[in-house]
Amino acid sequence: MPVWDWSLKDIDRVTKHGRTVFSCFSCGGGSTMGYKLAGYTVLGNVEIDPQMMRIYRQNHKPKHFYMMPIQQFKNLPDTDLPAELFDLDILDGSPPCSVFSTAGSREEKWGGEFAFREGQAVQRLDDLFFDFLDVAERLRPKVIVAENVKGMLIGKARGFVCMVLSRLREIGYRPQLFLLNSATMGVPQKRERLFFIAVRDDLFYPKLLLEFNEAPILYRDIQSGEGPLINRESKTFRRWLKRRPKDLSIGDVTGREEGKVNNFNTILVKRQKVPNTLASSSVFLRSDEPRHISDDDIIRMQTFPRDYDFADANVQYVCGMSVPPLMMKGIASEIYKQWFAEK
Repeated sequence: MPVWDWSLKDIDRVTKHGRTVFSCFSCGGGSTMGYKLAGYTVLGNVEIDPQMMRIYRQNHKPKHFYMMPIQQFKNLPDTDLPAELFDLDILDGSPPCSVFSTAGSREEKWGGEFAFREGQAVQRLDDLFFDFLDVAERLRPKVIVAENVKGMLIGKARGFVCMVLSRLREIGYRPQLFLLNSATMGVPQKRERLFFIAVRDDLFYPKLLLEFNEAPILYRDIQSGEGPLINRESKTFRRWLKRRPKDLSIGDVTGREEGKVNNFNTILVKRQKVPNTLASSSVFLRSDEPRHISDDDIIRMQTFPRDYDFADANVQYVCGMSVPPLMMKGIASEIYKQWFAEK
């Protein structure tokens, strides 16, 4: 059975090594599942979105869960937090990153207050990373793992990265920065993400080495089900007709496909290539037939388990907002092997 074809029940068969994790900005729990597949015990989560929290609780049964903004969580009295959160091995977080995405006019959003989506509280999104680091300063985990978009390394946003690294050092951590591509980690998707991984100053662990060289998984390897037909009267259909390949030559299987706006709007998925980054609002079309990709395709592209309960949520939104579980499993496994095993 392919590694991307798995079930939540498989987690029960994973040998636990006792290391603990707490997840901030958890969304549907992509990171949570990755840590669990790597043998960690995930104690709970913080999430601002009521729908996402319902789904998280349904699928992951967290011991401690906090449905509130990170700013509220970081100010809770010590007496409202369990003692085990002050003895964490890993504090995990994926601060919302839309203001650093390369899709759209990102600089215009910096410093502004926005609701990440309808129904959520209005927040200044570029401050959320530092709110997360305030939580880290308070809980003092052994290791901090924070995921964000590649766009943080581009242009003026690099100054923000320097500020994050400085803050990590200020609160007593030694940070490393990794740009990883999920296509090299057993994930059928070209998803490049930036990971800040920092260890507490009093722990004399060596530098972490992360190198992944899994063979690429092509769309034809995961394609399943029938996606919705493209409306033949729509602009999307005209784009599909214009941009579908004239031939199906293999070429570079890992090359990024052209999209309308910075590669994030309308994307043709070719059977002989690895699919592009699954963004929550992208339109993915099959190149060989006038259909959108199916929900089964989305679940497999993101390496979510086949029995994940999405309840009333949009499958692409939940998956697109999450770290692919197999991507986080690879990182978490290496952290355990290089830092935690036999310590």
